[in-house]
Amino acid sequence: QVQLVESGGGLVQPGGSLTLSCRASGFSMDYYAIGWFRQAPGKERVGVSCISGNAGVTQYTDSVKGRFTVSRDNAKKTAYLQMNSLKPEDTAVYFCATTPYASCPDYLSSITFSAWGQGTQVTVSA
Repeated sequence: QVQLVESGGGLVQPGGSLTLSCRASGFSMDYYAIGWFRQAPGKERVGVSCISGNAGVTQYTDSVKGRFTVSRDNAKKTAYLQMNSLKPEDTAVYFCATTPYASCPDYLSSITFSAWGQGTQVTVSA
């Protein structure tokens, strides 16, 4: 059974940092792209970042470029989202997901992502 479990969320002050983890089980994540998405209250879920199966390609939405870094450790079956210089507008539930493809989709579309974690809350507030 494919399962993704996020962890690492929490409350942080503006300008602070958090690192989210996404632990995979039930499949070999080595070859598949992993995406990070977020959903703020009252808003639609949007793509934040993606890393290809071989980690050779990463994508970021414009609002997090230069602040967030996506990575993966296939040996640990875990993907990460390092978030620096956090802003109140980064507050959301963050989800990781996997697609049956090695490449990240265009425009961080969620259409091809078939397995999702339960999400972890990130709150940026003073």
